[in-house]
Amino acid sequence: MTSLSDNKFPQFDAVSDLSDHHFAGKHPRTPSMPTTAQKKIMQEWKLFKKDLPETIFVRAYETRMDLLRAAIVGARGTPYHDGLFFFDIAFPADYPAKPPLVHYQSFGYRINPNLYNNGRVCLSLLNTWSGKMCEKWDPNKSTILQLLLSIQALVLNERPYFNEPGNAGWAGRTYGEKKSLAYSEEVFVLSCKTMLCVLRRPPKNFEQLVTEHFKDSAEFILNSCDAYRKGLAGVGLFNGVLKGTKAEISVKFKGAVNQVYGELMVALSKTGASVDLFVQQFKEEEEQKAKEKELKAKDKAAAAKNKVGGFGKSVVQKLKKIMSLGSILKKKSQKSKTIPV
Repeated sequence: MTSLSDNKFPQFDAVSDLSDHHFAGKHPRTPSMPTTAQKKIMQEWKLFKKDLPETIFVRAYETRMDLLRAAIVGARGTPYHDGLFFFDIAFPADYPAKPPLVHYQSFGYRINPNLYNNGRVCLSLLNTWSGKMCEKWDPNKSTILQLLLSIQALVLNERPYFNEPGNAGWAGRTYGEKKSLAYSEEVFVLSCKTMLCVLRRPPKNFEQLVTEHFKDSAEFILNSCDAYRKGLAGVGLFNGVLKGTKAEISVKFKGAVNQVYGELMVALSKTGASVDLFVQQFKEEEEQKAKEKELKAKDKAAAAKNKVGGFGKSVVQKLKKIMSLGSILKKKSQKSKTIPV
């Protein structure tokens, strides 16, 4: 995973602007929170400062201790690779007795069985999904850091189709693997569309992260898209080196990636990333496609013209035969009239 240049954007920090936070205005402010909850939240902050991995970023709010926002980088080897996924978090007043509330910024896309397009996060650790007791929120052990790591590793994984309990039993079987591949293809396209939304409308206080991350990751993202649309690598399997073998990829997926590929080039170029080679290659491909389409249209028109011309000649020949036959019959009729009785 490409890390941010010189770690310019801190892993954890406190900010003031919470105007676009999903839970702003919906929960009590810090002064109304019990001391127990405040102490626990401060412990969470210490964990962030010490243990956050380089692919997870968290912002607390100076005037609202009960709110957080986290950004998770999609891991390589998954259909979510190099994406930025944002989660708004709110601590209930009786935290940690109850788990936090979490809202996924979906931009209207459902990219995972556990992440709904309305922002709902379905997870045993949040008690929003059934699971074993050891998987549920434990007031004495569970943390927000644990939650974020679980989302990154267990939710945004390499085969999200099997996150759905009803599909888990099909893992390793032909039917299930085919469905999983098709689902991952769809997910990658939605992940790219999510990238576009994040690039065009970065969540507040993360504008710098969005720019730096996508500038650093632009080449890998575009090379991946190029490999996928040409069928040279399976979804999430591009590692920067092409093996020269064709991958099992659907025609629908190639077309969808080809469409989003051009949009990504434009959006990524605005981060300062160098995309000139990709733009030139894409432009040449589109020009070649246009020429081929024009040639096909000309060939089709010529074939149609020849067909019409051939039909005309056939009609003329038939008319000549009919006229010739009529002439012969007329002569025979005249000849029969001159025969003496």
